[in-house]
Amino acid sequence: MSIRPPGKKLTVKSVAEILEVSTATVSNAFNRPDQLSEDLRQRILAECNRLGYHGPNPAARSLRTGATGVVGVMLADRLSFNFSDPCAIEFLQGVSEVLDDSQKNMLLMPGREDFYKEKSLEAIPERYILYGPPRDFEILRRVERQRKPIVCVDFNMTNYLSLNIDNYGGAKAAAKHIFEVSVGPVAVIGLRLTNSKEVVKTEQYNMYSADYSISRQRLEAYLDAANEAGRPIPKNLIWSTHESTWHEGLQAAREALSTSPRPGALLCMSDQLALSALAVAREMGIRVPEQLKIVGFDDISAARTNHPQVSTVYQPSLEKGRLAAMMVLHPDRYENRVLPTTLHIRETS
Repeated sequence: MSIRPPGKKLTVKSVAEILEVSTATVSNAFNRPDQLSEDLRQRILAECNRLGYHGPNPAARSLRTGATGVVGVMLADRLSFNFSDPCAIEFLQGVSEVLDDSQKNMLLMPGREDFYKEKSLEAIPERYILYGPPRDFEILRRVERQRKPIVCVDFNMTNYLSLNIDNYGGAKAAAKHIFEVSVGPVAVIGLRLTNSKEVVKTEQYNMYSADYSISRQRLEAYLDAANEAGRPIPKNLIWSTHESTWHEGLQAAREALSTSPRPGALLCMSDQLALSALAVAREMGIRVPEQLKIVGFDDISAARTNHPQVSTVYQPSLEKGRLAAMMVLHPDRYENRVLPTTLHIRETS
């Protein structure tokens, strides 16, 4: 027998050379035991164990067959954001519950092209959940070229399953309520209405289309409700944040509540932004809900436990995650889905 070269990775070919048998014999010992006599198979396995060789590379085999057992969850936001945003946490929890039961693995993937310039991460998953539209269209094209099952969450893509919530209906219910209980101007603190990475007024930028952006769907609902109430919202009272964070919410709320005349209500596209607005109102000595009405979106736990409790639109993030996972695992059983939303009126309006 040959001697194993020190430090060199063992392969089927190198093991076969050491044992002086064919590569097919070594492969059959692990993958097709019926092709060998039991004595020969046991001898091959014992020698492989002595050499420290434990069979053909399962990762390489999985990539060749496409059956990796991995579901890629491609994220529109930074990886870190999805571990701090309550809606994202609930969504990923729902996905992971179904994947656990199905004995599948989950790979979290950023939706930005610069992560893939010298990598081929998109080749690993055998199917994809796209959680929000990826920031770079080239990533969409790379994923599409894989020709694997895809479920789009919170946006639509031609020829693929989509899972959305009733953004328009929920936002319109919130806005109609605000126009019924408030007086004076109404301002909007939006989320990613433009491609700016800063807090901006939307009058300065082109906005995303409603097909691509759930935030734009919510804004259209706000504007429609405003027009029906005879109180149009001007563009200079619509802000866009880059992310639903405390810091950006504070900045947008300070700018909105510093305008003259001061708004009598704020329509916030997330509860995080609504909670930031509440903090700014306290800081500025504005009483909520007497002088300022605030409504959020999502119904995260902090909206319910805060004092005052935040009026908001409930979306079923946990159920959405579970359903997205079931849809991507069994695409033939599902059609596009839109989950309902519900307005909860609490202490801020």
